[in-house]
Amino acid sequence: MHFQWYPGHMTKAKRMMQENIKLIDLVIELVDARIPISSRNPDIDELGKNKARLVLLNKADLAEDKWNDAWAEYFKAKGYSVVKVNSKKGGGIKSIQGVIREACKEKIERDRKRGILNRPVRAMVVGIPNVGKSTFINALAGKACAKTGNKPGVTKGKQWIRLNKQVELLDTPGILWPKFEDQAVGLRLAFIGSMKDEILNTEELAAELIKFLGTYYPDVLPEKYAVEPDEDPYVVLHQIAKNRNCVVRGNELNTEKAAMLLLDDFRNGRLGRLTLEYPEGVC
Repeated sequence: MHFQWYPGHMTKAKRMMQENIKLIDLVIELVDARIPISSRNPDIDELGKNKARLVLLNKADLAEDKWNDAWAEYFKAKGYSVVKVNSKKGGGIKSIQGVIREACKEKIERDRKRGILNRPVRAMVVGIPNVGKSTFINALAGKACAKTGNKPGVTKGKQWIRLNKQVELLDTPGILWPKFEDQAVGLRLAFIGSMKDEILNTEELAAELIKFLGTYYPDVLPEKYAVEPDEDPYVVLHQIAKNRNCVVRGNELNTEKAAMLLLDDFRNGRLGRLTLEYPEGVC
């Protein structure tokens, strides 16, 4: 399978981010805790090179704890502030505002020395599609969320979200990058749903996921779908279709439906806590 998805709206979104970065003190980058490297847009490092940085290992409840801890240490060693979060259930959210201000303490101190005491920290929230930015912002803002209106120099129509007098957020659309140098990155992004399923062969994608799980988590599929392990992932996919009654007219097995069932179960954590990639030097 070949993976690439970079529609025109992503080019526009990237331009908007470049135009607004001068107003920003901190870049908050959400990554998927199951694939923390593959879910990082490499363009973000260039965009935020002179800014304070905070990496959020989002969907941490879907990944293994031991690997979440290992990834947190990995990013801290590279100079990032790091928080493990579960935006859907609110895990880790309460600590975020304190971490934001700690990450920007040098900027806050510079402002204080210049007599600027009430200027809020401004943070840009970035991440790939389906990494959970909107859920995170809603969890962080809660009912206290208020629009602060257009800011000078901000692309017309863009709204800031004021958390309180101390922190304002600028949300951005989820964007990928023009070319995946490693197609394995594209595969992992497809697994978590960061590309439209309509442009993918979902049966091939499910077969690749079956191969991965058979190697690293061999008990998952037998326990979830009562299937027998097999070296041919399509044999396993047929078993899933049969055992979950995925059929079409004429009682023929519908492997496409079974593929989407498997992918949906994985994406939503119904296969258990799974990590798909590991820090350098660990594995």
